[in-house]
Amino acid sequence: MDITIYHNPRCGTSRKTLELIRAAGVEPTIIDYLATPPSREQLKAMAGAAGLPLRSLLRSKEAAYAELGLDNAALDDDTLVDAMLAHPVLIERPLVVSGKGVRLCRPSEKVLEIL
Repeated sequence: MDITIYHNPRCGTSRKTLELIRAAGVEPTIIDYLATPPSREQLKAMAGAAGLPLRSLLRSKEAAYAELGLDNAALDDDTLVDAMLAHPVLIERPLVVSGKGVRLCRPSEKVLEIL
């Protein structure tokens, strides 16, 4: 099974999700999204495949969220993606992609749906 996790090793939820994947006997491709963020197309595709509005991939607790005024509901998806690409810390984690779908694994156990 081919699985990719967009991972932040400093995040407990991300670490737990990685542990659940490995416990299922799979060694995923691990992408440190802070160093190598997904592309504009990948972000949009992952949100769509997960059945989530793009806004749900934003970390609203990050300082940059407030500083950039991202709480403005009138902002379109392209503006949100621009912010996430410029400030990868704004991307919610962990995102996991498998042949069975895409999940934003909050809580970590959501990964079990696509293993």
